[in-house]
Amino acid sequence: MGESWLLEREVGSAAAFHARDLPEPAERRVSVLDVERPALVLGSTQPEDHVDTGAVASAGVELVRRRSGGGAVLVEPGRAAWIDVVVPRGDRLWVDDVGRATFWLGATWVEALGDLGVPAVAHRGRMVTSPWSSRVCFAGLGPGEVQVQGRKAVGISQRRGRSAARFQCVVLDRWEPEGIVGFLALSADVRTSAAAELAGVATGVERPLAQVIDAFLTRLPW
Repeated sequence: MGESWLLEREVGSAAAFHARDLPEPAERRVSVLDVERPALVLGSTQPEDHVDTGAVASAGVELVRRRSGGGAVLVEPGRAAWIDVVVPRGDRLWVDDVGRATFWLGATWVEALGDLGVPAVAHRGRMVTSPWSSRVCFAGLGPGEVQVQGRKAVGISQRRGRSAARFQCVVLDRWEPEGIVGFLALSADVRTSAAAELAGVATGVERPLAQVIDAFLTRLPW
C-alpha cells in the first residue's frame, strides 16, 4: 500500500464502527474491521421491518444500520472482510459523478483478486436490481461492484459528505444465503424459496480473508 493512505485496523463492534462520522480533517484513509460478534448490517434507508428481530436477538446477532445505502449484509467473525475507504474531495481519486465514483475501487478489487488467482470483473453499468436486492446487498449489482464467474463477490456502497466520500466494501469467504435469509421477516416457505433463488447470485472468494485484505491494501493506488 502506498504511503499516501492512513491505515486503521479495528477489532470490535460493528455498531461502533458504523456509528463513526466521516473523519475531519478529511484525508485518504482505509479502515479494516474484524467483528467480535455476528452483525446484520442494514442499509441506511432499509426498513427495519425487513428483519425478524426475534431471530436476530435469539442468535445473539447485532442489528446495525450503516450510513451508506443498499440491502442487508450478514457479517460474521472470520467470514467477512469489511473495509472502509475514505477519499477527500479534490483528491485525484475523487469523481463528482456518483455513478462512476466507485469505478477505480472496483478496478482495485479486480487487481487484488487477480493476484490471488481469482479472475474477476467490475461492473461498469447502472444499478442492476432483483426481487431481493432491496433486502439483501448481494442480490443486486451496483456500479464498481465485482463479480467472479458472473456472481457478485464484492459489495460496495458509498456515503458522500461535503469534504469526503466513504466507500464501504464487503467480501465474504463463502456465500451461504441461508444465513442471512434466516434473519429476514419471511414465512418459512418463502425463506426456503428465497435461499434457493439467492444461491446463484453471489459467491465467496474462497481464499483466506487475511490474504484478500493484504492483496487489496497492496493494490490501493497512490
